[in-house]
Amino acid sequence: MLDLSIIILSFKSKDHLAVLLPSIFASEGVNFNNSADGYSAEVIVVDNGSGDGTIQWLQATSYKLQAIQNINNGFAAGNNIGIKRATGKYILLLNPDTKVGPETFKTMLDFMESRPDVGISGCKLIKANGELDLACRRRFPNPWNSFKRLFLKDNRDYNYSNVDENQSMEVDSVVGAFLLIQKSVIDKIGLLDESFFMYGEDLDWCWRCKQAGFKVWYYPKVTAFHYKGESSKKAPFKMLKAFHDSMWIFYQKRYADSYFFLFNWLIWLGIYSRLSALLVVNLVKRRPIVSK
Repeated sequence: MLDLSIIILSFKSKDHLAVLLPSIFASEGVNFNNSADGYSAEVIVVDNGSGDGTIQWLQATSYKLQAIQNINNGFAAGNNIGIKRATGKYILLLNPDTKVGPETFKTMLDFMESRPDVGISGCKLIKANGELDLACRRRFPNPWNSFKRLFLKDNRDYNYSNVDENQSMEVDSVVGAFLLIQKSVIDKIGLLDESFFMYGEDLDWCWRCKQAGFKVWYYPKVTAFHYKGESSKKAPFKMLKAFHDSMWIFYQKRYADSYFFLFNWLIWLGIYSRLSALLVVNLVKRRPIVSK
């Protein structure tokens, strides 16, 4: 068994992979050549039917990695293919539109090795504009904090935005753009739920992780860059619908049984009325809204 399997799901992301892969293979304290130095690791790239030469480029690259051709059947399904192929003690889901530092993997693995009670962890993610990617530490969405975030522009109860971003802490969820999980936890809770096409599957995984008795941890001693939403921008209307579908799927799985059916109907109406409004807005916007 290797120490780390890095799973990268790509969709028309060749240019971003050209930035990410050099940063991965320049990592310190991690080796990709089965040597005895540092943590042993492998890279598995699943291409979700990009059709732009990505898979051929990956197969021709000098980097030691596994390249898997897949159809575009969503984030969860594509990552699950990579997870099934992985041999690491830890599995890292890593977006192609990210860039890591030399100490990223070693520091995160050192942390996980010191905390067997932590099933899932994530690092601090910084967007291209220098701001914190708020999704890297989240509470689970519920009817109240979702309403405040989506309609009142108040994300304090969802994104811990009233807590110092440099504070290491237990959270409800980290984001699938950088999600490190023990393989033994996956064996207990199962793979990502493929009913989520895009968005929400990371929240659901973290929910199951905590249900199984493990902690989810935000560890900001490590910082990675996230050029957020690059794949989603290539299919904005489809991704906007997937974003709202994920809200409804998560609500059905985690909350619907606790509420009266009329309240559930109002939740459905609120989600899809918002989707309809944003689809109309996107018809006239130069940069369509995707996941907001």
